[in-house]
Amino acid sequence: MMPVRCLRRLSVLLLTLLLLVPGTLPAQEAQPSPSGSNPTAMSANEQQLLQELGKLQGRVTLPYQHAGVLQQPQGRSYQMFHEAWLPWIGAILILATIVALAAFYVYRGRIRLREGELTGRKILRFNAFERLTHWMTATSFIVLAISGLNYIFGKRLLMPLLGADTFATWSQWAKYAHNFLAWPFMLGIILMFVLWVRDNIPDKYDIPWFKAGGGLVGNREPIAGRFNAGQKLVFWSVVLGGILMSASGLMLLFPLALLDVNGMQIAQYVHAGVGIALIALILGHIYIGSIGMEGAYGAMGTGEIDLSWAMRHHRAWVEEQRAKGRIAVPPADRRSGRAAPAE
Repeated sequence: MMPVRCLRRLSVLLLTLLLLVPGTLPAQEAQPSPSGSNPTAMSANEQQLLQELGKLQGRVTLPYQHAGVLQQPQGRSYQMFHEAWLPWIGAILILATIVALAAFYVYRGRIRLREGELTGRKILRFNAFERLTHWMTATSFIVLAISGLNYIFGKRLLMPLLGADTFATWSQWAKYAHNFLAWPFMLGIILMFVLWVRDNIPDKYDIPWFKAGGGLVGNREPIAGRFNAGQKLVFWSVVLGGILMSASGLMLLFPLALLDVNGMQIAQYVHAGVGIALIALILGHIYIGSIGMEGAYGAMGTGEIDLSWAMRHHRAWVEEQRAKGRIAVPPADRRSGRAAPAE
């Protein structure tokens, strides 16, 4: 009886050791569920999740397979961009532009014509269709800029002032305006390119214009064609930036039509980044065209400018128009850029 009892105790001890040490017993094959699926085999383990770099994805019956993605690493990067980097970048760039323009105005003041320089003779600078194109694009851009900035700063600045309900209503209408006015903006970009690309090709006057500070500093009045180098810089920035804004905006207007979730995030990076840069640029353009320079607004207001103003800021263009017989301009004093008074 003693050997039998010892063998029984030894068997219990060995079985206990086998249960305590992992991997010593063969794994029990998972039994399928009544539906035919095997939940144990289909479940994701920790190693699989690590291999997916934090991406959590399931299986859905919807026709849109991207709906099965619950979390992805790029989403966390986008959240950091939208919630942290974009507000700071936008605020710094826009506020720095406003401060710089205010400082320049204090330093330089309004760029005025000399006393008695106006001749009273008007010449046409932009026709009605050109002005309509400009104001359609400009008005659309202003509304797009305000509604776009609401997307970045609204919940931080406006919601505490307006309250959640009022802010929600305002944001809804801002979204409508952003979606619908994107179309005249895109049309305006196309028309501006067709109308003015010929006059915005770089020429021999551009580098001297930059060297002379564009007439904004000092007393030199650099020669320029229909558009000076600064205006050409604005033109190409608006056209190229407008193309990027339009392409990325279309991707956002029709989400996941051509891009996946990662592509949508890249489109948002482009749309927001270019939009902030264009807002800062257009602030400078508005300044020069309004309070920054006397006589500049008339070009896009009535389309007509004083002959003396044209000779001072766009002398090469005036002389070209005179050579083609399109305007009757008296001989110009090339040293001062002023038109001699008509007899």
